[in-house]
Amino acid sequence: MEARNCRECGKIFNYMQGDPICPACGKKLEEKFTEVKEYVYEHPGSNINQVADDNEVSVQQIKRWIREERLTFSDSSEIGIDCEKCGAMIKTGRFCQRCKKELENSFGNMYRTQHAPVEKKKKGSAEGKIRFLDNSR
Repeated sequence: MEARNCRECGKIFNYMQGDPICPACGKKLEEKFTEVKEYVYEHPGSNINQVADDNEVSVQQIKRWIREERLTFSDSSEIGIDCEKCGAMIKTGRFCQRCKKELENSFGNMYRTQHAPVEKKKKGSAEGKIRFLDNSR
């Protein structure tokens, strides 16, 4: 555990993990998240600036919630963010479906090459046998 200053209010708190905000500011942020989620549900045609202004939340915070997959928007919504790999418009997460599939395949291929099956040794080969030295000389 280490002591840090809250990035929101500046108070010192015992930091454990995650965002460097104190428990009080974390609770306020969760309440804001609930407000934003309800607002988006009630106003599906809103753009991201409208949502931020009406709920007194920064656009960056809304984008952070989208990247964390806590907020998801319908395909008809104007709200979206860019895929971190190709820049395509996405409604939640960090990557579009195409980039997710590419990453999944590349990780799968990397795993398969690192964990390739070990060749079995042939029976009767000398490699697997115990040898004794003749010290009688």
